[in-house]
Amino acid sequence: MIHVIDAENRHLYGAELEQHFRIRHQIYVGERKWMALERPDGREVDQFDNEDASYLLALENGRVIGGTRLVPTTSPHLMSDVFPFLADVRGIQRGSDIVEWTRIFVVPERRGSDSKVLHTVLAGMFEHCLAQNIAAITVVMETWWMPRFLELGWEVRPLGLPTMIDGMNCVGTIITVSERAYRRTLAFKDIEGPVILPRRAASRAPGERRISHG
Repeated sequence: MIHVIDAENRHLYGAELEQHFRIRHQIYVGERKWMALERPDGREVDQFDNEDASYLLALENGRVIGGTRLVPTTSPHLMSDVFPFLADVRGIQRGSDIVEWTRIFVVPERRGSDSKVLHTVLAGMFEHCLAQNIAAITVVMETWWMPRFLELGWEVRPLGLPTMIDGMNCVGTIITVSERAYRRTLAFKDIEGPVILPRRAASRAPGERRISHG
């Protein structure tokens, strides 16, 4: 199940959030070699890991196996403050019904064509956005993600022209949140929804026994 962690319940997930910051460092610095993110404490944390951020973490027996981050576009965010040139055609998209999506990951041992972790996190993102009346998601991404998202039936529109950044071909995009995109993402890996742990169960400490859903 996907756990949604925000300012309201963050105190219940201290250990899981720390684990996720260290996994991000292992993946983005250790694997991807994004050395600008390197920190001596082994935690990948940036200026957008603040009280406004929400985290969607896939937990398995208390262990983080995947996750992502959402940040409101009405606050400072990656595209507006770091990569505004990636939206130089349609402009920075802001609104109370638009969030920015960053830091998607799956731990190495849970990747592969037979794994459902990535698509469970992606489905969880749409499920959460639909529940919160979020209409669109903006994201700075490498262009090779585009065909993968289109294969899932997502409506993805570029906000500017692709640009090489540190050897990566990147583009700013906006993704429409829809029930169809959510259902197509679930169906792609034959995942049964819902995938987000209900808030009333998530209010327990992460180590406590929970009722299984689905």
